[in-house]
Amino acid sequence: LDGAVANGHDRARAEEIFQQMETFAAYGFNKSHSAAYALVSFQTAWLKAHYPREFLAALLTMEMGDTDKVYKNLADSRRHGVHVLPPDVNSSRADFTVCPEGIRFGLGATKGVGEKAIETIVAAREDGPFRSLGDFCARTASSGQVNKRITEGLIKAGAFDSLGIERSRLVSGVEGAIAWAQRVSEDRAAGQMGLFATDGTS
Repeated sequence: LDGAVANGHDRARAEEIFQQMETFAAYGFNKSHSAAYALVSFQTAWLKAHYPREFLAALLTMEMGDTDKVYKNLADSRRHGVHVLPPDVNSSRADFTVCPEGIRFGLGATKGVGEKAIETIVAAREDGPFRSLGDFCARTASSGQVNKRITEGLIKAGAFDSLGIERSRLVSGVEGAIAWAQRVSEDRAAGQMGLFATDGTS
């Protein structure tokens, strides 16, 4: 108060402001509140220091609905030397997951890919990895959950890069692959098999 007066401020006004500060300090951040914050801060700092990949994968998953926060957390991962791999139809799950190379991008954070489509992809993958775009379409077509738009979105996000085929070629082949997969699905349902039927690996 003496300092405020010495700097030319009205003592009554300075006392009023100080009383407001004191009132807030007594209520707004009491000891139990600050102790709880300190405990959570210590726990999260310890996890980030000792389990950085797990911590960052959980953080990315928790905030994957907010694009700005995803970018921020991806930048934080790079600063900590944690490599975030692109989404992959043969590896990714809905959430961000820890892998030997770092963190695998979650399909749930891939634009335009809904929960039902992800469930379909993960379930189809239980029979083994997808070997081609045609194989992917054939094994997901019957569900009706994975359409052309979703497949193209996955290609553009890099989810098919592990197949070793250029994205532009995959995008141009989506329509044909889906049409072929639908014919195969219809033939199987009717109990028919063409003379030159393939397994979709070409």
